[in-house]
Amino acid sequence: MTESPQHPDPNLINDDIRPVLSAERHWSVMDMASLWIGMVVCVPTYMLAAGLISQGMSWSEAVGTVLLGNLIVLVPMILNGHPGTKYGVPFPVLARAAFGVRGAHVPSLLRALVACGWFGIQTWMGGSAIFQLANVALGGVLDATPLGFIGISFSQLVCFFIFWGVQVAILWRGVESIRALEVWAAPFLIAMGLALLGWAYSEAGGFGPMLATPSQFAEGGPKAGQFSSVFFPSLTAMVGFWATLSLNIPDFTRYAKTQRDQVLGQAIGLPATMTLFAFIGVAVTSATTVIFGEAIWDPTVLVGRIGGLFTVGLSLFALIIATLSTNIAANVVSPANAMINADPQRVTFRMGAMVTAILGVVMMPWKLMADPTGYIFTWLIGYSALLGALGPHRRRARRRLLLGAEDRAGRGGPLPQ
Repeated sequence: MTESPQHPDPNLINDDIRPVLSAERHWSVMDMASLWIGMVVCVPTYMLAAGLISQGMSWSEAVGTVLLGNLIVLVPMILNGHPGTKYGVPFPVLARAAFGVRGAHVPSLLRALVACGWFGIQTWMGGSAIFQLANVALGGVLDATPLGFIGISFSQLVCFFIFWGVQVAILWRGVESIRALEVWAAPFLIAMGLALLGWAYSEAGGFGPMLATPSQFAEGGPKAGQFSSVFFPSLTAMVGFWATLSLNIPDFTRYAKTQRDQVLGQAIGLPATMTLFAFIGVAVTSATTVIFGEAIWDPTVLVGRIGGLFTVGLSLFALIIATLSTNIAANVVSPANAMINADPQRVTFRMGAMVTAILGVVMMPWKLMADPTGYIFTWLIGYSALLGALGPHRRRARRRLLLGAEDRAGRGGPLPQ
């Protein structure tokens, strides 16, 4: 069959990756901002400054590095989001302009593989929160010896699969359920983050010694003159934190009503929220050195130490919602679309989401998260280096895509597929 706007090649398109029509686009500025708030507020963001401070940075240097990294990554977010809004198509379809119809599978599936890894990490975070809540409620009876090569206890494994199952249930309902979840979760998560900050300040009578500790790179410090050797790898890691989303952000901006909605929504939701929650992580952890006599970076461990079943329950519920809102949006849509693009006639969004969920289990994410330093300096830097080469090809192809599509549209031809 000859390809035409009315009869596109069925091997290149299905209902999940077709252009979203103007009448079907409902995402406003606040929807885009809520999407980012929901994705940003998570345990890894809270812990993000931990590795930087452990390397010798002061709290202000660590939080400033987080801010700068996110201002940098905001630029490709907005630029790559533009064609998504203009044409209403997801990242794998747009990648065809740069890599060709078959070659587009390389960047989209590379991005998908990283997302599957992140899905497993975030699912482990959510399962840990459920484990902490259940363990406090049951008086600590769930503490047990890890299972052989698996490396975690049976109770932890069960909690991991409970959280995994909740996500699968939501994903089964489709992309619109993700938007509804983010809009509801965003204000709740902001409120809970500020409440945790207020609790830490009140209990410690201030934010503790960490905020008063000078940088080890200052003159006379143990690492004087070595700041650049830590700053630039750290900045790369901060950019790498959302490097994957900067590639596949069209998966979401395709639903934005206008370019203004996607630009302002991302600018409001990403840098400010990342910086705020990195600061909350530093400040609350600093306060724990006064309250508990040790620095507790992991919020799932912290809420287990706070005391009071209601307080612990509310805090862990917030952690569960934070992890859920991040994981479903950031780490499932991309691999699902990549798998659809690979075989549109057989793969649907549901099927792609289920494959992502299974791969997230197989990678055993708790082993990766056992070392926070390895998480930042191996995982984040490693995959940002892998995906960094894809960005220039996307930028060079962007003008080719826009001009070529406009030319074809002017002749009555089909948009890129």
